[in-house]
Amino acid sequence: QVQLVESGGGLVQAGGSLRLSCAVSGSIFGINAMGWYRQAPGKQRDLVAVLTGGGSTTYADSVKGRFTISRDNAKNAVYLQMNSLKPEDTAVYYCNALIRTSILRTSDYWGQGTQVTVSS
Repeated sequence: QVQLVESGGGLVQAGGSLRLSCAVSGSIFGINAMGWYRQAPGKQRDLVAVLTGGGSTTYADSVKGRFTISRDNAKNAVYLQMNSLKPEDTAVYYCNALIRTSILRTSDYWGQGTQVTVSS
């Protein structure tokens, strides 16, 4: 059974930093892309950053220059380094991965979510 296991959320003051981690567990054939989304209370889930298998990155405009996504292919893991955090970054952050579970099957997986709270 494929699972995404997240860690690294918490409470931090504005201007501080946090690093989120997400690792894929279970038997897989490969990973096409990994990324992070976030959902604030009462709002929709939005893209924060995504990293494709080819190394291309996409960031939400609101986090450009402050957040960095990276990936460790050997560990099937993705990370989100968040610097200069703002109160508006407060949300539940979800890891997402497009995973090949066989030669013919690719599926979308989500982590359980980790809370990030930035105090002013």
